[in-house]
Amino acid sequence: MFANVFNGLQEFLAAGGPVLFWIMLATLAMWTFIVERFAYYLFAHKPMKERLRAEWDARSDKTSWKAHAIRDEMVSQIKERTDTNVGIIKTLVALAPLLGLLGTVTGMIEVFDTMALSGSSNARLMAGGVFKATIPTMAGMTAALSGLYFSTVLPRMSSRETARFADDLQVE
Repeated sequence: MFANVFNGLQEFLAAGGPVLFWIMLATLAMWTFIVERFAYYLFAHKPMKERLRAEWDARSDKTSWKAHAIRDEMVSQIKERTDTNVGIIKTLVALAPLLGLLGTVTGMIEVFDTMALSGSSNARLMAGGVFKATIPTMAGMTAALSGLYFSTVLPRMSSRETARFADDLQVE
């Protein structure tokens, strides 16, 4: 079964040209970062908030300038942790269609090269290049669409969690 999947993937990558490999790597990286963000929220975010909250609650001074600076630093820690890799995800979502476009251009160069070598516009000869041009376009758009939702949801989650944490740290 895995051999069939591997062979099918190999044929797909060969049909789309070398750019398709880079689209696959970018998509794999994007989804790795998306899964990492949700793993952070599921497993590490709550303990970090509780640790910082306990540290804040243990303080006797919560009104001085120094206490406000410490509170701001704690909120910044939460913001930094919730924002980690979100920019990379957004970049990879934007990069996928551009890589698809690069595949389109390289495929069309192959079409024009075939036309120049054969001296005619034989549709059968050009079909391979057109096919090679459309597969990366489709793959790039599919990759971008698969991560688009998360590239908008994750920054909102980060902002919301940072604001909630800032609200939880009461200044007396």
